[in-house]
Amino acid sequence: MEEIQNPVEEVVETSEETPVVLPKSKKSNASADNASFDWDAFENDGATSADKAADEESYGQTLSRVSENEVVEGTVTAVGKREVIVNIGYKSEGVISINEFRYNPELAVGDKVDVYVENAEDKKGQLILSHKRARSLRSWDRVNEAYDKGEIVKGYIKCRTKGGMIVDVFGIEAFLPGSQIDVKPIRDYDIFVDKTMEFKILKINNEFRNVVISHKALIEAELEAQKAEIMSRLEKGQILEGTVKNITSYGVFVDLGGVDGLIHITDLSWGRINHPEEVVSLDQKINVVILDFDDTKKRIALGLKQLSPHPWDALDPDLKVGDVVKGKVVVVADYGAFVEVQPGVEALLHVSEMSWSLHLRSAQDFFTVGQEVEAVVLALDREERKMSLGLKQLKPDPWATISEKYPINSKHVATVRNFTNFGVFVELEEGVDGLIHISDLSWTKKIKHPSEFTSIGDKIDVVVLEVDPEGRRLSLGHKQLEENPWDEYETQFTVGSVHEGVITSFVERGGANVRLGDGIEGYCSARNLAKADGAPAKVGETLPFRIEEFNKAVRKITLSHLKTWDEGRKEKAEKAPESEEKSTQKVVKKINANQEKTTLGDISALAALKSEMEKGQE
Repeated sequence: MEEIQNPVEEVVETSEETPVVLPKSKKSNASADNASFDWDAFENDGATSADKAADEESYGQTLSRVSENEVVEGTVTAVGKREVIVNIGYKSEGVISINEFRYNPELAVGDKVDVYVENAEDKKGQLILSHKRARSLRSWDRVNEAYDKGEIVKGYIKCRTKGGMIVDVFGIEAFLPGSQIDVKPIRDYDIFVDKTMEFKILKINNEFRNVVISHKALIEAELEAQKAEIMSRLEKGQILEGTVKNITSYGVFVDLGGVDGLIHITDLSWGRINHPEEVVSLDQKINVVILDFDDTKKRIALGLKQLSPHPWDALDPDLKVGDVVKGKVVVVADYGAFVEVQPGVEALLHVSEMSWSLHLRSAQDFFTVGQEVEAVVLALDREERKMSLGLKQLKPDPWATISEKYPINSKHVATVRNFTNFGVFVELEEGVDGLIHISDLSWTKKIKHPSEFTSIGDKIDVVVLEVDPEGRRLSLGHKQLEENPWDEYETQFTVGSVHEGVITSFVERGGANVRLGDGIEGYCSARNLAKADGAPAKVGETLPFRIEEFNKAVRKITLSHLKTWDEGRKEKAEKAPESEEKSTQKVVKKINANQEKTTLGDISALAALKSEMEKGQE
């Protein structure tokens, strides 16, 4: 009898499963003993079908029952460069992309994570899990829970946005304001992108599902403790080292190691500066002195210039009033200019001390910032650290010799500078001004305002009428350059004489101005403008006028047109009664004569008639 050979094992590979070892098929020439071998018993290792079913049921109870579309907790079993293996107690483990854990770079084997079961077994028998979806489904509840408990949460900074950053917290995009990133101002936001940091939830809007977080809030508590400790050790006059943290237009913020202090721009330098950046720069290490501090408000006033001697202490001790100094204009205002005599020492040059002229102008008409200037020291107070300068004192005072240079009746050419209602201010030279009264502008013209006669900037001939050196005043005249035509007018326009005149304008009180010729004018009242025909007088109309008044002192001529025709009418009216009386007498005589003639005739006729009647009766 042939020996029964051991069956040869055949390896059969299944897709993505552990190779299964199967016995090779029996040969066709096997003996009868081989044909009677119980292969089912061999494959079941002697176990019955009932035992096998019991074993399968027992094994199934050791596995977790997983439902699809459900969030469960799993354990990280492996972390690779691209994938994370998670065990949820199922018959197979799930593989999740490492990108879903980028918010947590510290992920390690053994960590518990939430996963979402997308598919318990795909076509390949693989368990499909998602950590991202699990976070998304549970995120809002977890965010609210963390906010209520004040927990610290981790977040992954995804990108930069307007005003801050977008942070992934539990799968929700939360907003991190730029002011809440750190306690110090951030100059470059991009350095925080792709970083994982701890945050505190500041505010949640459940309606719009908005979350605002802060990293600054986590370190403020620690900083407050540091500030309290630093503030307790501060003393006025104490010198500390700090780092320039921020620069503004009004000062510099310095970090003293957990607490900030402010150096106001006026305490940066003894000299005048336009911006703090002229003295310090960001992140610069500097020594500062404590000027003042407030424990309650946690404010510290610092000084930098106080570490160097005051420039006034180094001012030349021999400098005195009357000395000439040189400096640079640092500030220009309407009332004057500040001149830096030496760094930190400034003097005021008032606008009134810039020129001998009485017409004060703005200092901007004389100087610009940065201009070099030479001036005389007018006042010096070392204790109050004040100095005033003068510029005009470098030139002789023109009023000191005014009487010699501008004697009375001397003639000059001046420049019109300003108008007033009563006259014109003119400048003869810098610092020497004079006034032409409105009455001294013209002999003949009636001027209501000087602007009717001349304009600002015009040249005008003048004659000196009066000089007052002490009051620094000059009275000037323009009409005095010509002879007074009123001497001639006095003989020409005598009272009672009649002249032709043109009505030039009407005045408010009802009268009219009348030009009589050669620029001379008179005034005629409304009542005296009445015309013989009763028509109203008009501007431009030429009429005869009678001189009623001539006043040479005040250059006044009063006229009347009414009297040029009304006087003749009265004369005729006075002669009219005599003529009428004589005419009446003639008429009466004639009537009487007629009456007499009529009576005699009638008598003769009656007598004749009577004779005829008597003859008939006979």
